[in-house]
Amino acid sequence: MKVSAEILNLVPYKTGKPISETQREYGLTEVIKLASNENTLGPSPKAIEAIQDFIAHQHRYPDPSGYELVQKISEVWDVPATQIGLGNGSNEIIDLLIRIFCEPGDAILTSNAAFVAYQVCAQAARVKVRTTPLKKDLTIDLKAVADHFFHHPTQKIKIIFIPNPNNPTGTIVGGEELEEFLTRLGNRDDVLLVFDEAYTEFVRDPNFKEAAKFYKNYSNVLVLKTFSKVYGMAGFRLGALLAPEYVLEYYNRVRNPFNVNDLAQVAGVAALTDHEYIKASQKIVWDGLDYFYKELSRLGLPYYPSQANFILFDTKRNSEKVHVSLLKQGLILRPVQNYGFKTLMRMTVGNEYENKKAIVAIEKMLTEVGEI
Repeated sequence: MKVSAEILNLVPYKTGKPISETQREYGLTEVIKLASNENTLGPSPKAIEAIQDFIAHQHRYPDPSGYELVQKISEVWDVPATQIGLGNGSNEIIDLLIRIFCEPGDAILTSNAAFVAYQVCAQAARVKVRTTPLKKDLTIDLKAVADHFFHHPTQKIKIIFIPNPNNPTGTIVGGEELEEFLTRLGNRDDVLLVFDEAYTEFVRDPNFKEAAKFYKNYSNVLVLKTFSKVYGMAGFRLGALLAPEYVLEYYNRVRNPFNVNDLAQVAGVAALTDHEYIKASQKIVWDGLDYFYKELSRLGLPYYPSQANFILFDTKRNSEKVHVSLLKQGLILRPVQNYGFKTLMRMTVGNEYENKKAIVAIEKMLTEVGEI
C-alpha cells in the first residue's frame, strides 16, 4: 500500500526523553527532567480532589459537550459559551482546524522556529507549510508574515499560526507591530489568524496584548489555550479554542464526540477556580527565570529573556553533545536542533532544588564539552 509523499517524508514530533528511559540507559537513581515545559508543582490540589470524587463514574461516557467546563471557562475568561470549543490538548485543535479549513495543496503560514506541531499536522493533511524568518532577537516578525501572505497569493494560505509567546524561543510579539498586523489581516474572509497562547499566564512584559482580550473584534481571529502549563494538567490533555460561532459550528462537526474525558473536564473546572495555585505557578516560574538569568550570566552563557516557563540559552557547544553530557549527570534538557539552532538548549523552570541541580550540571558540562 502506497502512502503520499507528505506522509512518507513526515518527521514525527519528538517528545522530551522520559525519566525512566534515562534512568535505565545511564544507571541513575535520580533524574531531573526540565525538558518539556511541564509545571513542577503538579496539578492543582483542587483538581486532584475533584478527580478523586469523580473516579467512580468512569463506567459512563463523558459529556460530549463538556457543558460544565465550557460554562466555567466562559465565566473565568469572559468569553461567550457559544465561542468555546474543547480539545484533547491544543494539538488536537490545531490538527482539526487544518483539516477543516485547508484542502490538500493549500498552505498554512507561520514563522521559522515556531511550535513544530503546526508543521506535523499540516503535512499529515497534505497541506504545505510556509515560513518567514525570525528577527535577530528571535521574535516573530509579524510584518514579514503579513508581507508574505500578500506577496504570495498563489500559495493558497488559509491559516496563519502565531504562537505568542513562542515555543521554543520564549519571545512575544505585541504593541504597534501587532496592531499593524491586525489592521492588515484582521476581518478578512480568506484567512484565519490563530494565536496560540499556551504560556500567556507567565508573561511579564507590559507590551504584551493577550489575543483572548481582543479576538472578539475580529471575525477571523482564533485563540488556542491549554491547561498543560500554568494549570499543571499536561497529562490530562485538555485544550480550549476561542473562536467565532461559525468556526465552532464546523469544529464540533469534525471533532470526535468524546474527545475530552470526564476526569479532564472536572479537573479543568476545579483548576480554573484555584487562584492560589495559579499565583504559586507564576511565582515559581518567575523566581526560577530570574535565578537562571543570574546563573547563566555568571557562566558566560548567553540567553534569551523568556515570557514563558522555560529559557532558551546558548551553550556555545554542539547541543547534542551537551545533551548527552547532561543526561549522564541525570539532567534532561531539550536540544532544539530540529528548529535550526545548533548550539541552543531549552530549559524548563523547575522547583528551587531542580533549578540549582541543573546549574551545577551545566557548569560541570562546560569543562567536559568543548566550544565549537
